[in-house]
Amino acid sequence: MIKKGYNPENQKKAWVFLAPTLVFIFIFSVYPLFRSFYMSFQKGFLLNQHFAGFANYIQIFQDPVFIHSIVNTALFAITVVPISLMIALFISWAIFEKVKFKALFETIFFMPYVTSIIAIGMVFRYFFNKSYGLVNFFLGLIGIPAVNWLDSVSMSMTTLIIFGIWNGLAFNIIILLSGFRNINREYYTIADMYGATNWEKFRRITLPQLMPTISFLLTVNFIGAFKVYTEVFALFGGQAGIANSAVTGVFYVYNKFYVQNQSGTAMAASVVLFLIIIISTLIQSKIVRRKRL
Repeated sequence: MIKKGYNPENQKKAWVFLAPTLVFIFIFSVYPLFRSFYMSFQKGFLLNQHFAGFANYIQIFQDPVFIHSIVNTALFAITVVPISLMIALFISWAIFEKVKFKALFETIFFMPYVTSIIAIGMVFRYFFNKSYGLVNFFLGLIGIPAVNWLDSVSMSMTTLIIFGIWNGLAFNIIILLSGFRNINREYYTIADMYGATNWEKFRRITLPQLMPTISFLLTVNFIGAFKVYTEVFALFGGQAGIANSAVTGVFYVYNKFYVQNQSGTAMAASVVLFLIIIISTLIQSKIVRRKRL
């Protein structure tokens, strides 16, 4: 009988099989990260740069548009992520517990996730149009005057947040439904034997069992929210709203790099945004870990 276990001779073979993937990761993930950090200390055109120290970092922190983009990004993240997750939790629970033909509803809610955000943004531009949009039409039926959702400085972020909440539902619902399926049904049987109410079962069984899934979704959604760009581009037709009212961190980086050809400034902004994402993710993970304990 041959005893199977760790064999040091297989380690070299494992590295050989992993090498193509590791090279791919290094070229397209690790190297760009270090290259961005290096470029953040450079000035000049992309192919003709010179060392400029912390000039780019000083410039972005003195730029009110950058500060506004970070504030908008933070507002988007702390608003969209919890609201979208709570709505998705309610919908997924209703589908799992109350609705027949679950597979049909899962397919319906999954379809927006595989649909192009640009296409969805075009539909939302129609919905929120001030003159003929469906949103203002229904508001008019209850006596509320038309709202300038897209071309108003004060409403740009509100419109973007609504779009972000809706856009995040599909992914959250699918993942939460998978979490619901992994809960042992015997817990509910025992709870019924002791006369537990639906709210008690949800609070003491469902929610604790879903915490690993919720923690995962919070992390992924927060990272995605801080990198929001496509939603802004799609909703406002390639712009960041009127007078940059809906500009976000990634949109600021894109504009500096591709439109204004200020690669050093763009990379400095991307490094700052990267640090904000890392710090926010660590804080969020620590808070969720404490709640789980």
